[in-house]
Amino acid sequence: MATIESINKDKLPSHVAVIMDGNGRWAQRKGNSRIFGHKNGVVAVRETVEAASELGIKYLTLYAFSTENWNRPREEVDALMSLLIVTIEKELESLLENNVCLHVIGDTQSLPKSVQKQLFRALDKTRNNTGLNLVLALSYSGRWEILNAMKKLASDVRKKNLEVDDLSCDSFVQYLTTSEYPDPELLIRTSGEYRISNFMLWQIAYAELYFTEVLWPDFRKEDFFDAILDFQKRERRFGKISEQVNTESVN
Repeated sequence: MATIESINKDKLPSHVAVIMDGNGRWAQRKGNSRIFGHKNGVVAVRETVEAASELGIKYLTLYAFSTENWNRPREEVDALMSLLIVTIEKELESLLENNVCLHVIGDTQSLPKSVQKQLFRALDKTRNNTGLNLVLALSYSGRWEILNAMKKLASDVRKKNLEVDDLSCDSFVQYLTTSEYPDPELLIRTSGEYRISNFMLWQIAYAELYFTEVLWPDFRKEDFFDAILDFQKRERRFGKISEQVNTESVN
């Protein structure tokens, strides 16, 4: 497994996004309930945040709860919301100590009021931190975000604040919940599934995709370093050919 010493700090992705998958299967293999897996997944979150901070990565987005997750059994959803409250409260001190600035994307108004209260408190407490920007995707999905952006855009067109002919990719981005952040350069998914699962559909257009068999509760710093090392071995061409990329890098 990779170590932090094996990573070139001059070739880091500025933004890493993670689809944290496998909590339920991990728990079932151990003969426990799915929520047992979610609770143990908190350790993986802590390890991943620490690994990103130690490397000096600027943005880390974690897919914590999707809009589709509301369709899970009520008892699991309630347990996840309770776990979210406890985790934010417990980890706040660590976020402050490590200079981590917390952000959130998603339909936060759909979250229980108790979750909103704890979440907004943490956002306020960490807003002046200048280290890693940790973005939690809560009650989020890519389709929800794009549809929400289109509604805002249509409203601006109707109010004549925007001309349709002036619309571009750059201007559309301003309507997304991630407008303040750079697009992810690396997307990690755990548990061996090869799906995007409705996550950051616009933003990952040119992200490098990394899939690992490791179930989320078992994911550790070394697994994160493996993904970064794999990223550094790839050639990012953005539609160009290798010769163009190599010439530009020399210049």
